[in-house]
Amino acid sequence: MDLSLIPNIKHLNSNNFFLLAGPCAIESEDMAMRIAEKVITITDKLEIPYIFKGSFKKANRSRIDSFTGIGDEKALKILRKVSETFNVPTVTDIHEVSDAIKAAEYVDVLQIPAFLVRQTDLVVAAAQTGKVVNLKKGQFMSPGAMKHAVQKVKDAGSEKAWITDRGTMFGYQDMIVDFRGIPEMRKFAPTILDVTHSLQQPNQEAGVTGGRPDMIETIARAGIVNNVDGLFIETHFDPANAKSDGANMLHLDNLEGLLTNLVAIRKTINSL
Repeated sequence: MDLSLIPNIKHLNSNNFFLLAGPCAIESEDMAMRIAEKVITITDKLEIPYIFKGSFKKANRSRIDSFTGIGDEKALKILRKVSETFNVPTVTDIHEVSDAIKAAEYVDVLQIPAFLVRQTDLVVAAAQTGKVVNLKKGQFMSPGAMKHAVQKVKDAGSEKAWITDRGTMFGYQDMIVDFRGIPEMRKFAPTILDVTHSLQQPNQEAGVTGGRPDMIETIARAGIVNNVDGLFIETHFDPANAKSDGANMLHLDNLEGLLTNLVAIRKTINSL
């Protein structure tokens, strides 16, 4: 899929990977704007095509008292404000068929969560909006099986599908990335590596997901070396107090150093 079909995306001639990055969930307008401004400054400097990410609500939570959002319309309006203020495209995840049309009014890319990627009605509803559909690979699915999710998008009349790998379940409460899957999935659609969710340690006994943020650069480097088209990274200026997924998010202060290294690696890979 041609990235130029996404409104307001920049640096398409840089020969870089593209980036989906932002907080796990929209917690407030101030936090969203603060994170977006910082990431845009970095990606403009490094000439990385960038899409701001933020969930307008969180449906898949360990406990009923976990944070789910600040209100659907309020969060979606914040995503629109980020887009209009910084002239940047946005992505958010949807969980129900009714979310597709609602969210499509505010964002440029609709994301299907990994646990829901086999839900035909949801995938079709997203495709029928005409937006790009980012299909998270189910933790329970092989890379080859994702061709069927991509085909659902095509059968719904759209060619605008991406695949995002976010790891595969590895025993209890751990994930692993099988890098053999990247070239396989790239046969079906542009493929993104979700670095931070691949480092989750889900279903902890305390009911709060754990993670290994110390391994972010290791996983990201491996993705770039293996020619992934894009990276997905959740980042926050205060991960310890983030409302969702703080245990595996990248501290915003560490983003520029990471991306600088990754751009250098991609330049080397492009020269081979």
